[in-house]
Amino acid sequence: MAQKMVHLRGVGVRYSPSRFALKDVSFDLGRGEFAYITGANGAGKTTLLKLLFAMERVSEGNIYVNNRDVSTLPKNQIYQYRREVGFVFQDFKLLPDLTIYDNVALPLEIRKMTPGEVDHRVRGVLSLVGLADRAHDYPQTLSGGEQQRVSIARSIIGRPSLLLADEPTGNLDSNTARDIMSLFLEINDMGTTVLIATHDEGLMTEFPARTLRLQSGRLVQERGFA
Repeated sequence: MAQKMVHLRGVGVRYSPSRFALKDVSFDLGRGEFAYITGANGAGKTTLLKLLFAMERVSEGNIYVNNRDVSTLPKNQIYQYRREVGFVFQDFKLLPDLTIYDNVALPLEIRKMTPGEVDHRVRGVLSLVGLADRAHDYPQTLSGGEQQRVSIARSIIGRPSLLLADEPTGNLDSNTARDIMSLFLEINDMGTTVLIATHDEGLMTEFPARTLRLQSGRLVQERGFA
């Protein structure tokens, strides 16, 4: 098996003695792998992605990402860790008062990269997602699919080794959803490990990959793909 990018063992998130979001979840993702996490609403998909992005803490178990123990990560190291992980949200989370260019550039500007390096990277990722000609437009002038492409561009601008996506096609029509999935596969082909949370069985059939299925917070099924 490829070198591990993600390693979970006995992971649980408990809100009370009888109420939990995840329970005893264990799996590995290889470096450069593409996989889905699926299940009904409330199954724990978003919670799992938030754990991997250090937005929530485990109640039990351990999570390692790129050989870093995320489950015990000190708060003052979370920002540094997130430089290695991209996150694509279902609702885009673009800043409406910034242009597309500035939305994508923001993570690099926070890191205080030189203007020249920022410009080089922003133009590169906007070209990758097919929006090089919309750099100076604002989010509200774009379609939902275009806004999601901007969100993806922003998530990969820092060249993360792991890309997480939470229902990234949930608000899109079927044709646009296919375009977005093709973009994720292209990013994966460039070497990025990709984990997508989705309940869209049609897309998972059309773009087959290893699938992890959650039910009421437990990992109940895993389907491989050769």
